[in-house]
Amino acid sequence: MIVFGPIPSRRLGRSLGINNIPPKTCSYSCIYCQVGRTDCLTLNQKPFFSTDTIYNETASKIKQLRAKDEKIDYITFVPDGEPVLDINLGSTIESLKEFGIKTAVITNGSLLWNDSVKKDLMDADLVSIKIDTVFRGIWKQINRPHGELKLNNITRGILDFSCSFKGTLYTETMLTAGINDTVESLYVTADFIKSVQPSKAYLLVPTRPPAVETAAAPDINNRNTALNIFRSKIENSFLLDYDEGNNFSFTSEAKNELLDILSVHPMKKKAVKDFLMKADLSWDLIRTLVSEDILRTEEYSGDIFYVKNN
Repeated sequence: MIVFGPIPSRRLGRSLGINNIPPKTCSYSCIYCQVGRTDCLTLNQKPFFSTDTIYNETASKIKQLRAKDEKIDYITFVPDGEPVLDINLGSTIESLKEFGIKTAVITNGSLLWNDSVKKDLMDADLVSIKIDTVFRGIWKQINRPHGELKLNNITRGILDFSCSFKGTLYTETMLTAGINDTVESLYVTADFIKSVQPSKAYLLVPTRPPAVETAAAPDINNRNTALNIFRSKIENSFLLDYDEGNNFSFTSEAKNELLDILSVHPMKKKAVKDFLMKADLSWDLIRTLVSEDILRTEEYSGDIFYVKNN
């Protein structure tokens, strides 16, 4: 299924996810990515799912959720890869306006030099752009971009987009220990983000198993240093170094809906247990899915996570 959730989001409340990109198609292969390493590293926009397919599945899901009085704060494009690679993104966002729910797109920003990509995003209510660094060497180390990408084109595209976008603009910077958490990198990156003028600038740390095992969260002192640097430049800066909680939802097909969530959003064992309890399902389901190699477990930061094998 393309539509999943709603899931709890630290930035967007109750977020109904749209997985409009197949795994794992992206312009980056970030070392901290919770979906894993990129299989298809590309810059080419193309159709993956039709606008009608996404619209119809979203309509069906919203009808089910409203019948259960489930709250939806945003319809969010947060897929297995980079959402703007979907050439139908603009028309899909426009079609979903009918439901009267705000739309959000979480993008790595790497294609904002492309005028057609900028146009696709203009009808979104909220766009969140990843800006982990503005140093070329660090960018290559942490985001592992497609070889044809140029960082100066990306930063110029982000600035151009921020000047013309009329919706709410957020930025997010993933802090990774020993890579982009140096004082020099943080000051220069914060200066650039200040010029983008986001409504909010978020600092995050890896809270789920990353694509590369060595990608780790900075210690608490470095996190606080980063937050202080950002707040010296950008008033509305926030540190998100905690997970989103366990309030995951389902409508009718609990097994399939759990798998849809896990394909883009690894869950802690406690969150999976809570989900199964709501759905009146036993832990035998998880044992079966693991034995069939549909799910796997990963340990990260002292917790056991369940991840779908894509």
